[in-house]
Amino acid sequence: MMISRKIIFSLFLFLFFSGESFDKKIGNVNNNNGENREINIAGTIFDHVNDSHEWHIIGTHNHGIIFSLPVILWNNGLEIFSSLRFSHENIVKGKYGYYKMFKGVIYNTNNLGLFNVDLRGIPKNNKPLDFSITKNVVSIFISSFLLLYLFVRMRNSYRNFQIKWSLGIFLEFLILFIRDEIVIPNIGNRKYKIFFPFLLTSFFFILINNLMGLIPGFPNVTGNINTTFVLATMTFVISNINTNISYWKHIFCMPGIPIGIRFLLVPIELVGIFIKPLTLCIRLFANIMAGHIIILSFICLIFIFKNLFIAGFSIVFGFFISILEIMVAFLQAFIFTTLSSLIIGVSVKNYDYDNKK
Repeated sequence: MMISRKIIFSLFLFLFFSGESFDKKIGNVNNNNGENREINIAGTIFDHVNDSHEWHIIGTHNHGIIFSLPVILWNNGLEIFSSLRFSHENIVKGKYGYYKMFKGVIYNTNNLGLFNVDLRGIPKNNKPLDFSITKNVVSIFISSFLLLYLFVRMRNSYRNFQIKWSLGIFLEFLILFIRDEIVIPNIGNRKYKIFFPFLLTSFFFILINNLMGLIPGFPNVTGNINTTFVLATMTFVISNINTNISYWKHIFCMPGIPIGIRFLLVPIELVGIFIKPLTLCIRLFANIMAGHIIILSFICLIFIFKNLFIAGFSIVFGFFISILEIMVAFLQAFIFTTLSSLIIGVSVKNYDYDNKK
């Protein structure tokens, strides 16, 4: 017991003093007047939670381990170059024009790097079509290959009657739980097999990216509203393509409802068709984003106060929030899958009770 306490205390001191040295290297930068410039806390946090053309593994801006990712643009022709050029050059000259990055977005510009801006200071120039491989895209590739490896290995273990793989047993438990407790109760025994692959893929895709986002240095994929919007749009499209006549009948011609009340309820039901997937998008995005911001805020307290007590407080509460985020990772994957199956189930079930009678 005493040994474990010594190890924990030594680890605490190591984290604290390494944090101090890390702060001296990248946190305090000497300007031309010899004065110290404090670390940009907001920039550090949003640099992690936002998508970018560079992957900062350790450190920020021009310090630490940074992977420059390929930039792929279409501007009257295909442009491919490394994002490292934006770090060394103010203006990047391509085959079909000049480009400049402003707040993470690439704009067309002239050879002097000038462009017109509106009252908010945002460039008015047309943007080229950006198909760049950002850090979120790389993380999605990694998570996809990881899921493919896990389930191929699980399939092979069952094919060879090797059921001793503990992770495979855990994955089987999750699959059966999703099928028996989420999909079948919401969609029904007759049609659940059509939508089960999509719901199962959504669950594990969200789960693996939630967990990967908690690893230091990995990007915040499910905390990006573009990712959650695409997932919610897929649910919206699947639920409305596979719907039946009775579903639309209960929206536009509600049986047993007076005509005057129908004029009030029909617009509400129509808006509800779009609000349901929108809540899926915002709920997942907001919960994951908030968790990352809270953890990074606790870490940044160390560099703000540079105090042993504050460092201990930040590490303890940051560790507590990290453990809580593991539970949130499973919970948000469960909620998204449950609500998606509920939306699909409402659209595909037969509500024509008169014909049943």
